[in-house]
Amino acid sequence: MGVLEIAALLITATALFSYANHRWLRMPTTIGVMLIALVLSLGLLGLTELGFETGALAKRLLESVDFDRTVLEGMLGFLLFAGALHVDIDDLLAEKWVVGTLATVGVVLSTFLVGGATWGISAALGLGLPVVYCLLFGALISPTDPIAVLAIMKGAGAPRSLETKVGGESLFNDGVGVVVFLVLLETLSVGAQPSVSHVLEFFAFEAVGGALFGLAAGWACYRLLMSVDNYQVEILLTLALVMGGYTLAHAIHVSGPIAMVVAGLLIGNRGRRLAMSDTTREHLDTFWELVDEILNAALFVLIGLEVLLVPKTPAHLVAGLLAIPVTLLARLAGVAGTLGVLQRGRGFSWGDTWILTWRGLRGGIPVALALSLPRGDARSTVIALAYAVVVFSIVVQGLTIGRVIRRSVA
Repeated sequence: MGVLEIAALLITATALFSYANHRWLRMPTTIGVMLIALVLSLGLLGLTELGFETGALAKRLLESVDFDRTVLEGMLGFLLFAGALHVDIDDLLAEKWVVGTLATVGVVLSTFLVGGATWGISAALGLGLPVVYCLLFGALISPTDPIAVLAIMKGAGAPRSLETKVGGESLFNDGVGVVVFLVLLETLSVGAQPSVSHVLEFFAFEAVGGALFGLAAGWACYRLLMSVDNYQVEILLTLALVMGGYTLAHAIHVSGPIAMVVAGLLIGNRGRRLAMSDTTREHLDTFWELVDEILNAALFVLIGLEVLLVPKTPAHLVAGLLAIPVTLLARLAGVAGTLGVLQRGRGFSWGDTWILTWRGLRGGIPVALALSLPRGDARSTVIALAYAVVVFSIVVQGLTIGRVIRRSVA
């Protein structure tokens, strides 16, 4: 089956699941469509156990979809740019130390905490997961996904400063998490432990290079936007910025996710104020909100369907269940440590700590990164762990974060 046919099936399924969710379930779109896809997948697995071939056919179809490339090289740039467009740079600068520390030190700390605990779980269950794969799991599961929770936070009346911390950290820690993952993956492929200087050089080139490239690409687009007043052309320019910029960043080996966040912040703030008419702003917002909604719905449908490819042995199930509290505790340690150090003068807030911990949803990036690992038993274990944490965070944390926020800010 070709790319066009697969895309047609995915969009059709996404549209039908979105309709069913809006008509009957009335959950947030991303959560509702993923639950429907997950139930459908489990139903197909049940039919397979009864001797029908439907589950096997669906599994072969999913195997033909390159999930990790679809997410990391296709959807991610659009989603991060669209998210950054609506972040106020002044609010972000006011929380820069909290956002920056959570997105960097928090991700690295969580990587090692989760990696160490995962190694212990693996040894206890006899899974034999190598240390580097345990750290790879820690790196891919540490970044948080802002998409499914920001709308819930606004509806729950979260303070503006807290919204900024949530949105800013999540936009940047995706890029940082991918860079940490790539550093560890290089260790796996080379077969030797790299030096500290090599790791720092690689990290600086990817992360700092991505930020500088995003700033340059965003500035070039901004100058073009200033010279024209036609919303069709201006929307095309932002589309070219994302597609061309992300592809070029990948080609020169700098962080595409970080580049798109920086470019989105520049266009969404300076570009919005100084280079766009009211008509352009209205059409631009509508266009990128639609892109954001459609791609997110399609992504979460894919996450629900991917259960067909997840290993389902008892050991994998137990390991996945144990990985959930491990990930939450590592997140709590990172958030509490960061806020405890940075907010000593302003008063430490356990309310903010619980919200930032519980709203740490995981989305398609962990699953995509897990699927990008070399094939083998270790890869299968990491996929099972990542999928368990992702499903729990989306369903349980996503559906209860509103109540946590209301209780904490009351």
